[in-house]
Amino acid sequence: MTSTFTTTDGAEIFFKDWGTGQPIIFSHGWPLNADAWDDQARLVAEHGYRAIAHDRRGHGRSTQTWDGNHMDRYADDLAELIETLDLRDAVLVGHSTGGGEVARYLGRHGSGRVAKAVLLGAVPPVMVKSETNPEGTPMAVFDGIRNGVATDRSQFYWDLSETFYGFNRSGAVVSEGMRRAFWRLSMQAGVRAAYECITQFSETDFTEDLRRIDVPVLVAHGDDDQIVPLHDSAVKSAELIKNSTLRVYPGGAHGLHGEFRAAFEADLLEFLKN
Repeated sequence: MTSTFTTTDGAEIFFKDWGTGQPIIFSHGWPLNADAWDDQARLVAEHGYRAIAHDRRGHGRSTQTWDGNHMDRYADDLAELIETLDLRDAVLVGHSTGGGEVARYLGRHGSGRVAKAVLLGAVPPVMVKSETNPEGTPMAVFDGIRNGVATDRSQFYWDLSETFYGFNRSGAVVSEGMRRAFWRLSMQAGVRAAYECITQFSETDFTEDLRRIDVPVLVAHGDDDQIVPLHDSAVKSAELIKNSTLRVYPGGAHGLHGEFRAAFEADLLEFLKN
C-alpha cells in the first residue's frame, strides 16, 4: 500500500506501508527517496515485519517544499508520520542523511515509540571539518556538491553514482542499472530541497542527539565509504551512543551493493530478531 499524509505546515508526505507486524521505518539518503529502500523493505515485510518508507519533503513524490528543508523539520515530519499511523515499538533505520534524520528524531522527540535504531553509512556526528572536528571533510567538498547541483545536477548525479557504490574501485563489478536508478531517483528531488539539504547533512552537529539515545543501536558502515568516511562518522557515533553495536564491512561502499548488501541485510534481520 502507498499513501500520503499532510504535515502541520502543509507538506504532503508520500509513504509506502508493506506487510504487518512490528513497524520498521526506513529513512533514505540524499538525494534519493523511499524507493532506495525497496529491497530491504520487501525483505523485512517477508520476514513478518511492517515496512514503512517515506519520501523526505522535497524528494520523490512528496511536496517539493520551498521552506522547511532542514533537519529539525525532517525529524518532525518523521514524528508526524509515526503519530499519524500510531506506530509503537518501532525500529528506525536510516541511511546517510536518513541516519541524521533518525538521530535528530530520537534527540528531539525521544524513544517513547521506538524500540531500536539502525544507522547505516550515516552522517552523524558531524561531517564538515572544523577546529572542533579536524578529521572532517573540508567545506570545499560540500561547496563542490552545491556547485554541481546548481549548475548541472543531472551530470553531477550521474557522476556521483560511481563513487556512491564504489564502482570506481579497481575490480569493481559495475551495475549500469544501479547507476541509472540512482540518477532517476535523484532527479525526482526538487532542486531547492536538494540544494538546501547539502548544508543539513554536512553541517548539522548530532553529538547531543546521539548522547540522548537510550535504545539499542546498530551502527553499520563500509570501510571504503567514499561519501561518508568511516572514522569520522560511525566510529565516533558508536562511542557516543550508550548502547551501540558497531559493524564494519570490509570493502563496503556508501550504497548497498553485492556482498556489502547481503552482509548488511543478514545483520539487519539478526538485529531485528534479537
